[in-house]
Amino acid sequence: MSRWLRAAALVLLAASCGGGGGGESPRNLDDACSILEQRPGYFRAFRDVERRWGVPVHVQMATIYQESKFISDARTPFRYALGVIPYGRQSSAFGYSQALDGTWEEYLAATGKNRARRDDIRDATDFMGWYMAGTRDSLGITTRDARNQYLAYHEGRTGYLRGSYNSKAWLVRVAQEVGNRAVIYEVQLANCRAAR
Repeated sequence: MSRWLRAAALVLLAASCGGGGGGESPRNLDDACSILEQRPGYFRAFRDVERRWGVPVHVQMATIYQESKFISDARTPFRYALGVIPYGRQSSAFGYSQALDGTWEEYLAATGKNRARRDDIRDATDFMGWYMAGTRDSLGITTRDARNQYLAYHEGRTGYLRGSYNSKAWLVRVAQEVGNRAVIYEVQLANCRAAR
């Protein structure tokens, strides 16, 4: 076997080992109970955040569904020059919560959790709880209001106060979907063995 062929085989073997599917989402994302049965660690993380920050489990789940579809290493799509040349991602958003680099750094500084990772469900949900509790405290939006919490989460608190979402019909629609999903998840969780 030639050197070149061996090198190519090694590269292909190494590439096939990477990824491992660690970032895969649970099946049946329309069923909160199914999600928690597949990932029991999620419920512990959600409950901890509910106790610490006052953000209900169903609001956390609806937000994560919208932000990452429960994919731990979710990233925004690439931008393309001339329609074909990738030149970076649309934003620095990463992980379950799609936290931006700058906001994540604020969270790390505020909480002292220097080892926290956006692709860890416990850290990502704690970040969301911290952010949503801050929104409640500064803007008066209850943590049960998934729709408006999502608008402030997406646009930032300053953007929310300016009403920047009013010029984005797609975002208003998405926020309403988050609110509706939160209601559905709340009803499902009330009858769910995995949530006890």
